[in-house]
Amino acid sequence: MAAHLSYGRVNLNILREAARKELREFLDKCAGSKAIVWDEYLTGPFGLIAQYSLLKEHEVEKMFTLKAGRLPAADVKNIIFFVRPRLELMDIIAENVIGEDRQRSQRDFHILFVPRRSLLCEQRLKEQGVLGSFINIEEYILDLIPYDGDLLSMESETAFRECYLENDQTSLYHTAKGLMTLQALYGTIPQIFGKGECARHVANMMLRMKREFAGSQNQILPVFDSLLLLDRNVDLLTPLATQLTYEGLIDEVYSITNGYVKLPPEKFTQKKQGEGGKDLPTEPKKLQLNSAEELYAEIRDKNFNAVGSVLSKKAKIISAAFEERHNAKTVGEIKQFVSQLPHMQAARSSLANHTSIAELIKDITTSESFFDNLTVEQEFMTGVDTDKVNSYIEDCIAQQDPLIKILRLVCMQSVCNNGLKQKVLDYYKREILQTYGYEHILTLSNLEKAGLLKPQTSTRNNYPTIRKTLKLWMEDINEQNPNDISYVYSGYAPLSVRLAQLLVRPGWRSIEEVLKMLPGPHFEERQQLPSGLHKKRQQGENRTTLVFFLGGVTYAEIAALRFLSQMEDGGTEYVIATTKLINGTCWIKSLMDKLEAPPF
Repeated sequence: MAAHLSYGRVNLNILREAARKELREFLDKCAGSKAIVWDEYLTGPFGLIAQYSLLKEHEVEKMFTLKAGRLPAADVKNIIFFVRPRLELMDIIAENVIGEDRQRSQRDFHILFVPRRSLLCEQRLKEQGVLGSFINIEEYILDLIPYDGDLLSMESETAFRECYLENDQTSLYHTAKGLMTLQALYGTIPQIFGKGECARHVANMMLRMKREFAGSQNQILPVFDSLLLLDRNVDLLTPLATQLTYEGLIDEVYSITNGYVKLPPEKFTQKKQGEGGKDLPTEPKKLQLNSAEELYAEIRDKNFNAVGSVLSKKAKIISAAFEERHNAKTVGEIKQFVSQLPHMQAARSSLANHTSIAELIKDITTSESFFDNLTVEQEFMTGVDTDKVNSYIEDCIAQQDPLIKILRLVCMQSVCNNGLKQKVLDYYKREILQTYGYEHILTLSNLEKAGLLKPQTSTRNNYPTIRKTLKLWMEDINEQNPNDISYVYSGYAPLSVRLAQLLVRPGWRSIEEVLKMLPGPHFEERQQLPSGLHKKRQQGENRTTLVFFLGGVTYAEIAALRFLSQMEDGGTEYVIATTKLINGTCWIKSLMDKLEAPPF
């Protein structure tokens, strides 16, 4: 069930249902019993669209993970490969098919490319001599996947790297296509705003696609009033900082993948008295995290320091509700109590889970190393000593702390100083390479290319001006009852979200000078609506804006946009879309390359 997708301002279940319908139609093309061979990366995103029960209804009897060698035995008529268009995967498929042919098995093979077919991949299958073995070769356009009632993601893990390192704009084409699908379901978006090179490309592709399909537009009243396209490289600082919301910290520490998190199991065992410590589970505890869970929806976007008090309040309410059973005297009262029992038990188990997660995270956030790291981050954000070698970073390198931690801090210093002096940059590079190994030289080069770690070219550092004009640092923030988006980083307001906020009121004209300091063009486009489809806004009705982050978005930024949506006088509700849900660690990881030693 995905009821939580329809709770928001925009019913995202419509998008999920459209994706499910297409999947059913493809499965029905392959008549008879089926086995699906999955590209492992796709299983997570697909799980958000269709559970196993839907596949089972369409005669899917077996599921395997795509791997080299022979396919496992399965008594089925059809074998369907669900794969991303990657050349290395084609070689594995060819090996699988050749293995089956040798056994003389009478099976039909099919390929479903997600999200697009690829001529290069088909060429590779042809070279391997197996292209003729496939009866259906199709594409399944899974661009935007609904993650929650206000959140869509393409889960394209290489989008930022492709755009900024490899100059490959494929992911931008998928983005434009995804937005066209969205407009086909929810109506044309009348206004498009954007900032950055990639944003400009996406807007141009959308406008061109709209011209090409001019005659075949659906007559749907627009659900979205405007679209804001933002390049990730307009705001490189935000993902490098440690997120301080509950959901953001869960992601920083344990990483949330396709709406699930895996946690250490020892906190989640119910110890019975007298059992001692026998047989602790070794399997990680896997929990689903989305707004379908009442308590999680309430605490996910709060600053972590405000979570404890909410949990203790909830504990009192739940225990009081269970005490009610002693007061139930009549049959009617007992019946009423029993009918509420499932909901109460679900609430109690939810509370137990989140109390355990909060304890796990508290162990980390109260540690000295976490505090020291955060202090240095906040010094960089406020412009303290960003132009010289930082002694904390030196110590971390000397202690051989994880390389990603070092890279996040050094990149942050570089971004807050508009590049580092050559001498400081060379020092950091030398220290990193001598401590962690020369194979990381490619990674440092990638970070420089992406603009994260670069030498200072001009003498002027624009960051202080940007910080002051956009009020990116707020001194006295209220973490318990916030009145500004800066609570998500305990003082730092995400630049990307500040731009979205200022676009609504007073408009970008008021910050024209700062926009020029940030990379890439800023623009506004209008899309003509067919007559009769102009929205009549009711008194006090909020506008709906879709904010699309090209290159990834963090959970803290999502929390900040949700905060703006809930503001009394905000007047705008946000739906968030992105190429990938990221945190600083997985983002830097996507830019890392290792120099492999030659194989001789």
